[in-house]
Amino acid sequence: MPVTPPALEVENLTFRYLRRERPSIEHISFRVEPGEILLLAGASGCGKTTLLRCINGLIPHTYRGEMQGEIRIFGESVRGKSLGEIAQRVGTLLQDPERQILGSYVIQEVAFGLENLGLPRQEILRRAEQALERLGILHLRDRETFLTSGGEKQKIALAGVLALGPRLLLLDEPLASLDPMSAWEALQLFRELAAEGIAIVIVEHRVEDVLAIQPHRVLYLENGRMAYYGDTDGLLQVVDAREIKLPAPEIVRRVAREKTKPQAPVHRPRSRGEALVEFHDVHFRYSNDGRAALRNIRLTIHRGEVIALLGHNGSGKTTLTKHALGLLKPTAGKVLLEGQDTRHLTVAQAAHTVGYVFQSPSHMLFAPTVRQELEFGPKNLGFSPPRIAENVQWAIRTVRLESELETPPLALSFGQQKRVSIAAILSMRSQLLVLDEPTAGQDYSTYRAVMDAIMQMEEVETILFVTHDLDLALCYADRVLLMYDGQIVADGRPEEVLADEERLRACRILPTSLLRLNLEYLPRTGRFLCAEALAQVIGE
Repeated sequence: MPVTPPALEVENLTFRYLRRERPSIEHISFRVEPGEILLLAGASGCGKTTLLRCINGLIPHTYRGEMQGEIRIFGESVRGKSLGEIAQRVGTLLQDPERQILGSYVIQEVAFGLENLGLPRQEILRRAEQALERLGILHLRDRETFLTSGGEKQKIALAGVLALGPRLLLLDEPLASLDPMSAWEALQLFRELAAEGIAIVIVEHRVEDVLAIQPHRVLYLENGRMAYYGDTDGLLQVVDAREIKLPAPEIVRRVAREKTKPQAPVHRPRSRGEALVEFHDVHFRYSNDGRAALRNIRLTIHRGEVIALLGHNGSGKTTLTKHALGLLKPTAGKVLLEGQDTRHLTVAQAAHTVGYVFQSPSHMLFAPTVRQELEFGPKNLGFSPPRIAENVQWAIRTVRLESELETPPLALSFGQQKRVSIAAILSMRSQLLVLDEPTAGQDYSTYRAVMDAIMQMEEVETILFVTHDLDLALCYADRVLLMYDGQIVADGRPEEVLADEERLRACRILPTSLLRLNLEYLPRTGRFLCAEALAQVIGE
């Protein structure tokens, strides 16, 4: 009886990019059997994406460097094989779906790979629609890809991969742009695909979410090397909880065991001031799309507030925040920025007050080096050379990328690009900072450090962040807005908005272990706390 070879075998793999002195990954060895799920975890920049590029052939065909070791797909070495040959067996979902989507319409995008295989038209349509239906987005079939949200783009890109029927699936941060319910549905789909015999490698910072589907094994990288390879129980014993966000009860147990006082998020005392941005009965619909993206928005953002904006994929969160900068103008109603109607302001004028970090860094990064990227905004705002230099140094330290100032931004990992895009806006010292998914692609340590630094900025009077990370909202925000289907359905303190589980689920938001623990101890604390601070209360 023939023995089925492993879906993936990696032996003693080492890779160093050109123009880099040190290898990005060193001596990596593991295997994945058909029907198995491997979770690949580690801090930002530890080599996870580089490892995937070696497996799917982007290294050495697209990214150049020096590679040693062996990779076998279903028993066959990838050496000498073309990207097309590898792609017929290996499907890849990139970290940034903006880089993967080429078609103008959703159905064209999902059918693109099938067309390249030369399949009959009816077969192409059948498989494309089947993939869309499996991901619950068949209703997007004829929509322009440009008019879909970041989370919807993530699902569209995944549908294009699944339509090809790969037997080995590489998923790079597949949950990063998904609302909690969509993330849960995606994970259930991955478990179904594994049951059908597909081997799956998931790179993900949302470790707690992936652990819920019980991956067969975990590979944990530190600085490009294997720090752990084994079952999930063993991971919890060796992982650094400052780098990887663990379930809240596990953090509480660790704090109690270690008997040390952990660092809690930093909050600079703020006082609520006058109105900075006002939405008066705002409606908006995209000109070539019949849907109402925003409906009857009445909202005032005051100086001194830290606001979290939550909602499902396609609920209108990004559309709303773009109105604050004047990137979009209301179809009806009006938006006032410091009392001025945004219809009469240019984006350049609004940028003196509002700093906007896009969800996808590819929408922002263009300069030859990180330093020039960070200098661009302050120069256009008329800052003096000494102040520009000071701002650039402060911003790059804030996002922990001091060593990358002379690096081309697009040569960095997605997580690092995201931090550069944040630093580019920080260097402008805007009064209102709008962050669209600021923690996407970031490890726990980095996103805590960046958020803590932003919270301490004296020049930034007001912060508005769009997020699917419920724990980020309850740890940092003093006000939460909840959107559903283009409307604001809840607005208030985190303890008020997030306590209604029925409403959260109706808006496709799932309670986390940290939220449940906070609600349990709310009578004692009076406010929501991060897991580390909550552990101190519980231990008293």
